[in-house]
Amino acid sequence: MESKSIAVHPILIRNNVKILGEGSQVIVFAHGFGCAQTTWKYIIDAFLEDYKVILFDYVGSGQSDISQYDYHKYATLDGYACDVIDIIEALDLKDIIFVGHSVSSMIGMIAALQKPAVFKKLIFIGPSPKYLNDHDYIGGFEAGDIEAIFNLISKDYLGWAKSISPAVMACPDQPELTNFLLECFEETSPDIALAFAMATFKSDYREKLKDLSVPSLTLSTKNDPMVPLNVGEYIKEYAPDNFLVVMEATGHYPHICAPEETLREIKKFISNTSNP
Repeated sequence: MESKSIAVHPILIRNNVKILGEGSQVIVFAHGFGCAQTTWKYIIDAFLEDYKVILFDYVGSGQSDISQYDYHKYATLDGYACDVIDIIEALDLKDIIFVGHSVSSMIGMIAALQKPAVFKKLIFIGPSPKYLNDHDYIGGFEAGDIEAIFNLISKDYLGWAKSISPAVMACPDQPELTNFLLECFEETSPDIALAFAMATFKSDYREKLKDLSVPSLTLSTKNDPMVPLNVGEYIKEYAPDNFLVVMEATGHYPHICAPEETLREIKKFISNTSNP
């Protein structure tokens, strides 16, 4: 379906915003690290009849205006949340359903903490408020693991992308999906990828969970190499009105590898007025 023409607004151009769909209920999809709005292509058609779908690229990702990238601004996830809020304000959006993959889950939470009145529901796919292990908290990575990732990205980003893609996709019977993810990674500047990785893996938003007033859904997979299952349980425990679903899917990209299950759980949460 062709995107509707939108007013020439600098924010909408900057973030390559696309508006699709025939409905009045707004649903915003936010991509994860190293990706772009194209990663939603496996599920997006199912929303076009009933929703107004907003797609975008963070500055530095996809077809965004890379000249607007600011290393200081995007040194933390708050800078990416600014992109989300800028888009909301530019389009005057209200009653938003926000779907964030991976790091975009916490980016969406930050935005919802700043402007709770405009958010209706949040959907987190593979979220983590902190990736580093910390005493009794198991985030999945030790400090040395994170430093090794930064080092690999810095020295050989494409080599790192080739090695990580099959592991995080975890869909060996569909190698074309791994290749698709790798192509997404390859389109990102190595310097920007490193900065985004540092903003992601150094983040800690555990203390912010308790302040979230917007109902939310956490979608965790049975075997996510990036986010242990206990992280989803942690979010459910500390974020008010959070509902956890452990999917049959595996890997970190269920919206790509298991689109039907992902769709089913998203639509169930959206349509259920009694949850969480």
